[in-house]
Amino acid sequence: MVRKVKSKKSLISSVGSKKKAFKKFSFRGVDLKNLFDLTNEQLVKLLNARARRRFTVRGLQRKPLAFLKKLRKAKKEAGPENKPELVKTHLRNMIIIPEMIGSMVGVYNGKSFTAVEIKPEMLGHYLGEFSITYKPVGHGRPGMFMGSNARYTPL
Repeated sequence: MVRKVKSKKSLISSVGSKKKAFKKFSFRGVDLKNLFDLTNEQLVKLLNARARRRFTVRGLQRKPLAFLKKLRKAKKEAGPENKPELVKTHLRNMIIIPEMIGSMVGVYNGKSFTAVEIKPEMLGHYLGEFSITYKPVGHGRPGMFMGSNARYTPL
């Protein structure tokens, strides 16, 4: 039996022509479109234990509700196609909920506000997780003085 073998060029072109299909986002088995329609009780059941406890036992306090109100206003003013205006906040312990998706938030890190765009993958996380509070250390660099003077010098 004789088998026909395709040339390398035809193999490469056939593999390269396939488009990468985007993975449809779902949070714990619920599609993104359906997440917006959930009631608070249904949403709380999907969250992890820490977030569930925060919402059920204590409920939403005044500051997070005011923050959500500002986000709604910024989204409404921006329109459907534009990015909403940045809303600054100190609420690093705010849990990201579906209503916040697509918003721009300035999260305070102790010195400045870090701009964070809320994406669906961030659901259930805290805002503070996306705004680092320290400057990472670059190890292996000389200190104040170069060369042999980099050692400890007593005062």
